[in-house]
Amino acid sequence: MQIEYVGAFQIIVGVLVRFWPVWLALAVVMVPSYVARRRLGLYGQLYDSGVGLAGVGICLFWLFTAVFSATVSPFDPLAQIPVMKDALPGAIDANSGQVYLFGGDKLARDVFSRMVFGSRIVLIIAPAATGFALMVGITLGLPAGYYGGKIDSILSFLANLVLAFPVILLFYLLVTPGIMDTPIPYGLAGVFFLFPIVFFSVLFWTRYKNRPDRLYILLGLTLVIGGWVYAGLVFDADPLDIVSIAPNQLNIFVAVVFASSPGVFRIVRGLVMDIKTRDYVAAAQTRGESPWYIMLWEILPNARGPLIVDACLRIGYTTILLGTLGYFGLGLAPESPDWGTAIKDASRLLRQTIHPALPPTIALMSFVLGLNLLADSLREQSMKD
Repeated sequence: MQIEYVGAFQIIVGVLVRFWPVWLALAVVMVPSYVARRRLGLYGQLYDSGVGLAGVGICLFWLFTAVFSATVSPFDPLAQIPVMKDALPGAIDANSGQVYLFGGDKLARDVFSRMVFGSRIVLIIAPAATGFALMVGITLGLPAGYYGGKIDSILSFLANLVLAFPVILLFYLLVTPGIMDTPIPYGLAGVFFLFPIVFFSVLFWTRYKNRPDRLYILLGLTLVIGGWVYAGLVFDADPLDIVSIAPNQLNIFVAVVFASSPGVFRIVRGLVMDIKTRDYVAAAQTRGESPWYIMLWEILPNARGPLIVDACLRIGYTTILLGTLGYFGLGLAPESPDWGTAIKDASRLLRQTIHPALPPTIALMSFVLGLNLLADSLREQSMKD
């Protein structure tokens, strides 16, 4: 069967048109933000430099692509049309009339649709895993830097022990398929996912312990929402089936948190050891504030700049890690449309057809570039402040 093709100009126009909800969402968010940037604090300051504007634009582009992936994609990322196997970009499906904008892969799946749906996987796992790593690192780094002594020695030893382990081997051990049949990932998840609940409970208790009317509401919301998420992630027991995660994704999640937490811990510990000598901390101690109040409400807010920058960079590292694991066939399912798996599948036939490898590679590179530009802009703003 002869396959018909459209020209390069039509491919470019087709791609731009498919992204119409993304362009609309970018305009709705970025134009008002730019106009009101003077009143938006740190976020608004990002619009004052070209680097920050580019970083925000690229990151929001992929965020909205993930949100609207079902609308942007012309095909199901797992759907196979045999005649489109290894089809070149611009191939027209005779049945639906839709175009394989970036061609077909070796299994006759639409490369463009798989790239778009791959952003959803990356945008869910990378920021969420980084967020949990921040929770673990902050919760342990605050007392280590503030109290020092034996607490610092024990926690620092554990952190250095994890950091001393070869990262690639660590991820291989935690993400290898055989681990899924053991209680190790679920045990680690059960420990790590407790940290956000503990963190926010202590945060609200130290702030509102003298205002029980507000305290009970906040603690109740923390325990209900936290318990719901915890049950869904660790025990797959969410009755509404909203919060759930596949075993292979849980392995990656736990591996990222386990490997990233010590780095966050060391950053927080160093910041606390510096900030705790400031006058406003001494003033809080003079007022008789509790140590955890001082750590959470006096020290942590003043350490947010470096932590925000580190979070942006760490999401980028996690994105590269997901691509690396997918490339080696670890973690996610073989049919997953994530960018790393797509690059791996395309690389096997790279000498024959290069077009299936380019879109996921460029997508991965551009998203990490956007995060790095965002981190650079945030670093500049934090130095000015």
